[in-house]
Amino acid sequence: MTTEKIDGVAVTTRANVYFDGKCVSHSITLADGTKKSVGVILPATLTFNTGTPEIMECVAGACEYKLAGSDQWVRSAAGEQFSIPANSSFEIRVAESYHYICHFG
Repeated sequence: MTTEKIDGVAVTTRANVYFDGKCVSHSITLADGTKKSVGVILPATLTFNTGTPEIMECVAGACEYKLAGSDQWVRSAAGEQFSIPANSSFEIRVAESYHYICHFG
């Protein structure tokens, strides 16, 4: 099931802009202090590093991702998610806009 709305959040109005604008997100904080980001990745192949575990939830579009240490690209589309361990990295390639929620663990 795709998350379409998150109620009761505080939004950081200044965008997080990465990779020359190929990834733009906004940080949100839920009432219980949980932090997430909501954003979009435009067509590109990018590498992200993680400090904490992350779950990437696709809310629109699609991507292919490859976790550190793997040679396999895996597709993730709307309604699907994938997990990345802490202190790791993943490559993501996007052919069309990939809209996501990043859940930090």
